[in-house]
Amino acid sequence: MSQKYVVGVDLGGTNVRAAVVDTDGKVVGERIERPSQAQDGTDAILEALTGAIGESVRSSKVEATSVGLAVPGHIDNAAGIVRWAPNFGSSVDGVFQYWKDVPLGDKLRSLTGLSVVMGNDANCAALGEYHYGSGHGSAACLVLLTIGTGIGGGVVMSPQSVDGKASGPLLLLGGNKGGAELGHVTVAHGGLDCNAGTYGAVEAYCQRDSIVRRAQHKMRRGRATMVTDMVQGDVAAVTPKVLGEAADQGDAMSQEVWREVGVYLGAAIGSFINIFAPDVLAIGGQISKAGRWLLDPAIAEARNVAIPSLFADCHILEAVQTDDAGLLGAAALARQGFGD
Repeated sequence: MSQKYVVGVDLGGTNVRAAVVDTDGKVVGERIERPSQAQDGTDAILEALTGAIGESVRSSKVEATSVGLAVPGHIDNAAGIVRWAPNFGSSVDGVFQYWKDVPLGDKLRSLTGLSVVMGNDANCAALGEYHYGSGHGSAACLVLLTIGTGIGGGVVMSPQSVDGKASGPLLLLGGNKGGAELGHVTVAHGGLDCNAGTYGAVEAYCQRDSIVRRAQHKMRRGRATMVTDMVQGDVAAVTPKVLGEAADQGDAMSQEVWREVGVYLGAAIGSFINIFAPDVLAIGGQISKAGRWLLDPAIAEARNVAIPSLFADCHILEAVQTDDAGLLGAAALARQGFGD
């Protein structure tokens, strides 16, 4: 089979990343990254997208057939429309107007001259992890949670995991193509709020800012911790990366933060095991780099929540593709979408 190339694009609230990807999931040329201009309006965002796509194609020195685009939000790929994306838009009279029903696919297609396939960023990341990470392209069912500014989720199933005629792998989207929003599953009814306007979702307890606030509260209450020296007394400078490094050095406060966060994450993981019965459940995103400090308590709590026989068959682990999953998954989505 001749080699075919697609452009994988991961559009984020801060940056847009693009690269040409071959049939085997290998990047050809350079990975291009530039500011996404997420809150400067649709025209500015399209300029950032087309610039990154064009630069990646030029650096690859090959001919790309299509673009796969990962976008955080509710994506209707068949219509080429972003139904809802709260991180993109512009301010009108001092009020931020986020994307609703934006025909991004057609706009990008007309600007690049390439066919465009779009998907939710977490779903694309799950597809990338399935094909090129811990799923090894053969998992019966892979569930991916991406933990960062927010929490996304995606579910990929092979034909063997469903009854009836199917070919795959199958990316679970739901009836209106808006799933699978695993980060918004409730783990503490009436609990902390998150940006989606709900209370008690796993995102409210396990996303980046919530982890940081948990540590900051402990520090303000006088807890002894090496983090104080690491941030030179500036509580506002605490990050998950700092907390991970401190935990590695034996800092009790940092380890406690990860343990508390891990319990909420584990409650969600246990529920996902009960629902999807995955053989692989991967934790991705930058927060996953905390490693065992987050995963150990999460696995322990998941064991308490999940049905034992389902838990026994599930491998819970750190995702392999923590940086490129969205980009690679978008490329895989484009390849599947056009029968490559």
